Amino acid sequence: MNIKKLILEGEGVRLDFKKTITHVHKIAKTMVSFANNRGGVILVGVMDDGSIKGVKSEEEEKYQLTKAGTFYCKPSIEPIFTEYEIDGKIVLAVVIEESEVKPHYALGEDEKWWAYIRVKDKSVLASKIVVDVLKKETKGDNNLIIYTTKEKALLEYLADNERITLLEFCKLINISRRRASKILVNLVLSGVIRVHSTEKTEYYTAA
Repeated sequence: MNIKKLILEGEGVRLDFKKTITHVHKIAKTMVSFANNRGGVILVGVMDDGSIKGVKSEEEEKYQLTKAGTFYCKPSIEPIFTEYEIDGKIVLAVVIEESEVKPHYALGEDEKWWAYIRVKDKSVLASKIVVDVLKKETKGDNNLIIYTTKEKALLEYLADNERITLLEFCKLINISRRRASKILVNLVLSGVIRVHSTEKTEYYTAA
């Protein structure tokens, strides 16, 4: 792993910088978002701007990360540690692998369990639809899509429009959020449409 090259790339979907591990709730959120996506690396001892601060105690940082993965992530997540010396300072690289048992949840400060996914350089709360997709991916469900007038209406809309939200889909064919969600989940899993999450909204596009 070329740490200097990684740092130059900056934080993103698979990379997060931490000066130090101070809040287990927050680091659990990052760990969960990586496990629910394609995995990622947390570099401890690196500032948000990419400058290398180094860690004071690698063992303390490892302890906090292991505690977060064991008690604040459900199912638990086992981080993989590697230490690097850069310019006389120690940087702790923490690899979080993509999980085979999605979705993972992080224990919030409100004592509730929440699922997160990685969007750009942020760990974002996963919607119910995304959680359902993660659950069905893990089970290996391959739903056979039967195209009713509802599915056809959605695909015709996306042929003429760039995107659609859950609420817009509900209004388009006049059905409940629950039924619309089920259709969207099945179409995402079959690869017909894609789900896009942002910090503020979630929308769907043709695949």
